[in-house]
Amino acid sequence: MTDLFRTSGTSPTEAGPDFIVENHGTIFLLQALTPAANSWIEQNLPENRTMFGGAVVVEHRYIVDIVRGAIADGLEVR
Repeated sequence: MTDLFRTSGTSPTEAGPDFIVENHGTIFLLQALTPAANSWIEQNLPENRTMFGGAVVVEHRYIVDIVRGAIADGLEVR
């Protein structure tokens, strides 16, 4: 039997991403959505990081390496 929730992409048990990245031109906002993402930020980003509305502000020249690092550590980034 087909699981219609899973095939429609609206499964109520499907986990979402750990991070959302928003492009704002010269800066990106890295929004942690899970406890694992918050823990990753604490362990991998500097203590003096700039925050805006709960997201980490990241210069465009650093975002690719940060996203690659999070993915390499098993986190999902969208």
